[in-house]
Amino acid sequence: MLAGLKKGWQTAADVMTKKGDYGHTILPTKKGREFYSALGEAGINASKPAELAGALGARLLTDIGGDETRKLYWRYNHPMAITEKLAEKGMGDNIRLYSAPQKAAIGLAAVGVPVSASLGTYDITNLGELGRPKGFAQSYAEQGSEDRRQTGQVGPELVDRFVLGRQGRPLKFDTAKQDIPNLTKERYSNYMNYLYNEKGPLGAGIIKGTRENLEGVPEARIVGFPIGLQAVGAIAGGVGTTGTILRNMQTPMPDAKGVIRKPTKPPVKARTVALAGAGGAVLGALAGKFVNTMLAAEGNPELPSTYEFDTALSQHEQALTNMLESGEIDERQYQAML
Repeated sequence: MLAGLKKGWQTAADVMTKKGDYGHTILPTKKGREFYSALGEAGINASKPAELAGALGARLLTDIGGDETRKLYWRYNHPMAITEKLAEKGMGDNIRLYSAPQKAAIGLAAVGVPVSASLGTYDITNLGELGRPKGFAQSYAEQGSEDRRQTGQVGPELVDRFVLGRQGRPLKFDTAKQDIPNLTKERYSNYMNYLYNEKGPLGAGIIKGTRENLEGVPEARIVGFPIGLQAVGAIAGGVGTTGTILRNMQTPMPDAKGVIRKPTKPPVKARTVALAGAGGAVLGALAGKFVNTMLAAEGNPELPSTYEFDTALSQHEQALTNMLESGEIDERQYQAML
């Protein structure tokens, strides 16, 4: 048993050293799969549990010591980071024909700006309140302030919202309703329960979703950050458009000696790709917004507003009180009819 553990440990250590594997995560990433494949080639598999346990122990220790798995979490702990990875895959290898500034411009126009503006972490139409999204408080509102829609620290607020991508906490119902007139107490209560209590399919709150956020449209949360259909549409439109253009660009043909020479200039100008990508992202975002509108209308038929409901309830109570005072009903009937 001990000999098997030692052999597995040493084999794993040799594999990680000789293969130049610098992504020492225990998870089955590309580097992880290469590691497990190398173990199999070395004869370590489930048929030799002691050796496999030793190899996994070495891998786990290396992972913990180098924060390898946590680096993956740090890298992909926001929808924008995940989107950038999707864009990298979707645009294909031809994006490498452009210079670094050109690639950055294409990415920013087709993905960065339209997607970040669609996530809901800031509202581009509310610049007077530094982009505060509807129904949410400023992160740096004055302590004890009655209306948390005003901030007391402009600089940190801007960093929190536009750099860190944080949405803030929901306002209390009465204030949130001033932002969102059709907000009901039921929707507000359900959203608060989803936001703070629900743990999602993984049971850890890492990924979860709801059919209705404060504005009555579907929303998913990835590690606490929101993403809705409008953002998904922007991602699909931006990446799909640029990917189509880049993948259809003419691939250099080998010369007489079989050598493929990289062209000095890409066949499509960077600004053309960037503008097309931006257009595709905007169209995708609009499509997502349209679907949101349809779903919100379907999920919220013509129900009375909270004000209308409260007014009707008040009128009902007053009518019963009048009937009680006139002797038309007794106290027991009054309580039963409330």
